Amino acid sequence: MSEFILEIGTEEMPARFVPRLGEELVELFERLLAEARIDHSGVRAYATPRRLVAHVSGLALAQRLEEEIVSGPPVKIAYSDGKLTKAGEGFAKTQGVAEADLFIQQTPKGEYLAAKKKVGGGKTLDILPGLCLSAFKALSFPKRMKWGSLDFLFGRPLRWVLALLDADVVPIEIAGLTSGRVTHGHRVLGPGPWTVDAASDYFDIIRDRANVVLDARERLELVRSEGDRLAATLGGSVVWDAGLLLEVANLVEYPRPILGEFARRYLELPAQVLLTSMQSHQKSFGIKGADGSLLPFFLTTLNIEPTDMALVKKGWERVLKARLEDARFFWEADLATDMDEWLGKLDSVVFLGPLGSMGDKSRRLEVLCGKLGAACDLPEADLRRAGRLAKADLMSELVYEFDCLQGVIGGIYARKKGESELVAQAIAEQYLPAGPDSPVPATLSGALLAIADKADTMAGCFGLGMIPTGAADPYALRRAALGISRIIMEHGLKLKLDEVLAWAQEGYEKAEGLAGVKWKLAPAEARAKMLDFFGQRLRALFASGEGADSRVADAALGAGFNDIRTLKARFDALTTFSRQPDFEQAVLTFKRAANIIRKQGAEADAALTVTINDALLETEEERVLAAALRESAGRFEELWAGDDFAGLFAMLGELRPAVDAFFNGVMVMAEDANLRQNRLNMLFALVERLGRLADFSALQV
Repeated sequence: MSEFILEIGTEEMPARFVPRLGEELVELFERLLAEARIDHSGVRAYATPRRLVAHVSGLALAQRLEEEIVSGPPVKIAYSDGKLTKAGEGFAKTQGVAEADLFIQQTPKGEYLAAKKKVGGGKTLDILPGLCLSAFKALSFPKRMKWGSLDFLFGRPLRWVLALLDADVVPIEIAGLTSGRVTHGHRVLGPGPWTVDAASDYFDIIRDRANVVLDARERLELVRSEGDRLAATLGGSVVWDAGLLLEVANLVEYPRPILGEFARRYLELPAQVLLTSMQSHQKSFGIKGADGSLLPFFLTTLNIEPTDMALVKKGWERVLKARLEDARFFWEADLATDMDEWLGKLDSVVFLGPLGSMGDKSRRLEVLCGKLGAACDLPEADLRRAGRLAKADLMSELVYEFDCLQGVIGGIYARKKGESELVAQAIAEQYLPAGPDSPVPATLSGALLAIADKADTMAGCFGLGMIPTGAADPYALRRAALGISRIIMEHGLKLKLDEVLAWAQEGYEKAEGLAGVKWKLAPAEARAKMLDFFGQRLRALFASGEGADSRVADAALGAGFNDIRTLKARFDALTTFSRQPDFEQAVLTFKRAANIIRKQGAEADAALTVTINDALLETEEERVLAAALRESAGRFEELWAGDDFAGLFAMLGELRPAVDAFFNGVMVMAEDANLRQNRLNMLFALVERLGRLADFSALQV
């Protein structure tokens, strides 16, 4: 068995391109080798900013020989009077087999002419060039580049290609380059060129001479371990950010972490400002002490081993100092400004087209937050204040410079300027969750302001007919709907969705200066579309989880989702119920009851009720079901009030034997109208309970 190495040298690629490329190379080579019938022991791939490497070990030097059956034309077309027709002869010629080797194959569609042929056996060295070209072209990039006059697209311009099968060069031509056995190393520490005699020599050369750390996981761990060691010398620890750590590991080929220092006076700045200055602009990490407060040091990662470390360190410190000096200037200027001045400036900032200014939005949030606070037993005055001040920090100098800190800085300023802790926390958390994996606000005040902000935007956009279609969602309304849903579920808020959306719409109707807005959709129609939109988002949320069943999601949503808090609990209980051995039989039983009520209820002599007349119970099965329904009614309501949905579904399981016996022994649609009405009422009482838990008609079994 042999060894194959492929290295594609490129100009430096952005760090965000790198992580996925290694995974893609493994997937591509495994698939392409399998399709080519070439056996191997395993594929590994590596990616750095300057190179992509695929390594195949235990590679067979030839394809597997396999025998396969090839179907030809139907027998009635392939033969005429016992002899091959032109169609039959053409099939034999195409497959390269003699007439004697043809045979008739029985298929579900009838008899067909067939032939056995051997495939494979080709040399791996001859197949690899085309296979590598296919892999090159299949690699995906967020953006591709075209350079020079070449008709070739890639993430960055190619600079060299090394391809070796053991000691043999695999001949590949791409983008004006011809493959060879030469590689290039780290730009400074081992530029090369380096000649690789055989594939087995590649890794030693790239590590020892070229000074390149190929494995991204190794680079990441080098940064982390050395960073922890350096921070420990200061009696502190690194403020690691997982996303930035991954980015740093993919910015370098030879990671060399170092510590830098800044003046203690900058520690007067909020920690979020210091960390943002380090992380966003310098790709560096903060250092915190044992008490959790930041120390006047930072950790950065070089891509070289400098001859004068002190000089390099001084350069990094000088650049960071400039950023921190700007931040300090903005911080002091903002602290000297009254928040009411910022509120006045919000009136000159457009929120969204005809929906007024950010000042208008803040006044709407003030009213909406008051209603939400009253509904959730929080101080209405504080919530109104949080809504009014929510967008004030957009006018601050610091947020103008660090826009990613909006909200967070607003909370800090609110606290500094004498606002209550409830108000400050709400402002700081108003933009959460920022995505499907982002945490929701930790405080109830932050949760309510976040709901108000998102609901206000949705109400305005839907009223204007700006409803997301396809992948287009410029105002992030899908994220807003999912965020509201997650907040309600995770905080267990007793809010009715239609009521919250109606409150948000009222904010526009009563706002000064917005009376002339030409709504594309009437409020009732817009609210109906918003509710449907929420249903779609909730279905996507519940149906996409690990082990999720879309039928269960549809059934839970079918019973209503206006109360999102209990929807999640019903969904979880129904999911557990669906995994029981007798689930499918239970569904068939309950669906039968629901179908009878749906089809026959409208034709009943009188409106159906949950009232059962004991005098009309003729059979034992009727009496047993009526007693079971009556005895369980009070317990059902107790469990419902306590949100014990697992108990409610267990109760359905207890009722099922009585329901099955009823269907087996009783004619529901009796000729006597009174008997028929009473029996339908029994089923109606059952279905009324079922409908509160789930839409069993959605559970196809």
